[in-house]
Amino acid sequence: MSNAAWSEKILQLLRRMNNFYSPGSCLSSCFRFEIDGAQVGWIPPHVASLLTRYQEVFSPPHGGAVSLRQSLDSHGRRSEAVDSVLQALRQEDSLPCLKGWRDEKYSVMPKFSDPPLMWMERAATSLFGVKRYGVHINGYTVSDSGEVSMWLARRSPTKQTYPGLLDNVAAGGLAAGVGIKHTVVKECEEEACIPAYIAEAAHPVTTVSYTYEDEEGVFPECQFVFDLKLPLEFRPRVGDGEVQDFYLLPMDKVKELLATDDFKPNSAMVVLDFLIRHSFIEPDTEPRYQEFVAGLHHTL
Repeated sequence: MSNAAWSEKILQLLRRMNNFYSPGSCLSSCFRFEIDGAQVGWIPPHVASLLTRYQEVFSPPHGGAVSLRQSLDSHGRRSEAVDSVLQALRQEDSLPCLKGWRDEKYSVMPKFSDPPLMWMERAATSLFGVKRYGVHINGYTVSDSGEVSMWLARRSPTKQTYPGLLDNVAAGGLAAGVGIKHTVVKECEEEACIPAYIAEAAHPVTTVSYTYEDEEGVFPECQFVFDLKLPLEFRPRVGDGEVQDFYLLPMDKVKELLATDDFKPNSAMVVLDFLIRHSFIEPDTEPRYQEFVAGLHHTL
């Protein structure tokens, strides 16, 4: 693949992962999701119409917003009331994303630094355009001669999302009430059998942010990215069954794979960021450098 063709494929990936901002997206027709006057998400029109049946929980759309009732004035009341609505909608089988119910609680707040206003089932967050947070770990090695290679995971063929695609060595969503570094260590241990004493050396380097829409709703996401230099003699092993295999690849091969359909899209973004930060992609030789950087850090 020529350099120009590679760059174009990467731009297509970034546009797809930020398509909520594109002309013709549902952004202009979405309702703001508000709790106590603060916006915490975006509700697509077909979801807003379903919520009008639950007026003891949601106020009818007004002024471009759908709000929780003021009487739901605590974290617990809001969480339980919304969960009861979601359980009812789940029984109806009309919203595909609820078939992937995970029993995982995600915090809902305007900004990550704000106190959570409620929790919501992970599988339902796209119905409300609630921002989801996660961690992604770049596991890499440096040879005695200085050559950098990266460990990639191949996702299990039975994974609910993106089965069989290439992924970072470990990654996972940030559950309500669980710390970021704790999640990094836990995911490293569970997915790749990386012991805690090694995983603790992972250090935070950036965030990657994007918002996309599909038939299941709106996905504003922010990934906390960590780099983990692994010992040359260490080999990740399949842990909890979410991965089927691991590969150690030179960075030119990793870069080549990014422009294929063999990579989980947001993980490809995390690896692209690694390539930029470690100067495998440089502005003098990559004409789309600035567009790449902008596409990795796009947030409302």
